[in-house]
Amino acid sequence: MKKVLLTGTALLTLVSGSAMAADLSRPPPAPAPVYTKAPMMPAFTWTGCYVGGNAGGVWAKKDWTNTAGGGTASMNVNGGLAGGQIGCNYQVSTWVFGVQGDFDWTNITGTTNDAFFVATDQVKIKSLASVTGRAGYAWDRFLGYVKGGGAWESDDYSITAVGVSATASETRTGWTIGVGGEYAFTNWLTGFAEYDYYDFGTKSDSFAGTFTTVANIKETKSVAKAGLNFKFGGW
Repeated sequence: MKKVLLTGTALLTLVSGSAMAADLSRPPPAPAPVYTKAPMMPAFTWTGCYVGGNAGGVWAKKDWTNTAGGGTASMNVNGGLAGGQIGCNYQVSTWVFGVQGDFDWTNITGTTNDAFFVATDQVKIKSLASVTGRAGYAWDRFLGYVKGGGAWESDDYSITAVGVSATASETRTGWTIGVGGEYAFTNWLTGFAEYDYYDFGTKSDSFAGTFTTVANIKETKSVAKAGLNFKFGGW
């Protein structure tokens, strides 16, 4: 009996040692892979400032009334404009609020017959500027917006007839409203197109030359333009 127990103990020890040896020779299991989310690319934001250029067309209507005798004349003039703009935007959720200033050069001239003086009235629109607030709604990289604010224009006028002439110049103020859309091609380059309506009211202009007179001139105009903006900040 004693021999049987010794033999069993020896066999158990041998088997256990073999198992332990096998476990020691086996490489440890590789750790389970740890998965992490890829970093998310930030969504585009309209927050930031910009500077850019634009070009487009102008359609203006000027109505003249001569205060000396009540003579009237009306003219429609049109032409091109080109210039630049600068502004800043701030985005809150999908809403975008901003302010913009722009200045455009024009070389628009027009003439009409003045029945009162039996003469020709001429106008030249030299420049157009505005400072506006903007509010819009963003669909990621597309922004639809409305704008409105103050406007300024520089004009030259003349009345000419056989042997006589008189001229006047002015910088007149008014207001503007507009609507447009802008798309971000990259994080720093956007393009836009917009329509703006301007109302400069009626202003009295004093003409001087070989004769003098005063004319009340009323003006409204429409502007359609497109341009590019270089955006910086807010990335």
